[in-house]
Amino acid sequence: MKIIQLVCVFYLLLVSNAFSSDIDAGNERYHKNCHNCHGPAGMGVASYPKVAGLESNYIIDRLNRYRSGEKIGSNSGLMISMARKLSDREIEILAAYLSSIN
Repeated sequence: MKIIQLVCVFYLLLVSNAFSSDIDAGNERYHKNCHNCHGPAGMGVASYPKVAGLESNYIIDRLNRYRSGEKIGSNSGLMISMARKLSDREIEILAAYLSSIN
């Protein structure tokens, strides 16, 4: 029984460390381009919406839709050009970061 508990604790530590590094990497990636429109804390600026605190799956879905060229809203042209440059990994870490802040 103790072995199972130790394995579970070890697994949780690995997962939390991986998620933490995703958040750190996402923070760095966010501040390369995204903060110019969505603000330094993801709270939105002018006509650009708040992106902080959104569900990770929602962010991934939206960025993938923009990357495919789908027009969703008034800022679609800009978002499509920005999202086309993102890899799957960059989308994942951006989603991890943005969903972690509020």
